[in-house]
Amino acid sequence: MANFTPTARTKVRRKPERGSYDRELIYRILDEAFVCHVAFLVDGLPFVVPTNYVRVGERLFLHGSIASRLMKTLASGAPFCLSVTLLDGIVCAPTATGHSVNYRSVVVMGKAEIVEGEAAKLAAMRDFVEYVIRGRWATVHPPTEQELKGTTVLSVPLVEASAKVRTGFAINPDEEYEGAGWTGVIPMRWMSQAPVLDPRGNPKIPAPANIQKYSRPQ
Repeated sequence: MANFTPTARTKVRRKPERGSYDRELIYRILDEAFVCHVAFLVDGLPFVVPTNYVRVGERLFLHGSIASRLMKTLASGAPFCLSVTLLDGIVCAPTATGHSVNYRSVVVMGKAEIVEGEAAKLAAMRDFVEYVIRGRWATVHPPTEQELKGTTVLSVPLVEASAKVRTGFAINPDEEYEGAGWTGVIPMRWMSQAPVLDPRGNPKIPAPANIQKYSRPQ
């Protein structure tokens, strides 16, 4: 599978040594997260909206209410920028300005295409649910015809994308470590907590393994 080709819009210019166009790396990052931020313009004003997504092959799918400003704008074919970030650690340096974070991030540039047809939209909705919690779709009510009509599903071909990754410790000069406070990395990890039953839920139904032992990526 060929890597992404850097373009004028996706080429990493600041700290280019941290940039990557490796398709497998980009897909791994996208598949671990499921919240992205989408930047777009409406009447000359910039907006950044968080939403969830799912990657299916070489496409991302987004969904939302047909009344959503984000969905309306993207459905019109307007260009947008989508970003995802995973925080891996807090880097403690010997100087205040030397502190940093370890992270893995992806930026996608593109235009969306409307997913038409009840069957295609239903398949995408299933992908959304299964992406967040694998095995969940079979245990819940599927979307109704009315819910599908009220939902816009968009497909984003993955054509322009880049990753940026930072790992390791602080990069301060050796002399700045003399007499400094503690230095190192505080690793960060996304972990689920114990499931909390909805008060209206059936107390006789125990939380299944995919809920009890939830982790990312799925």
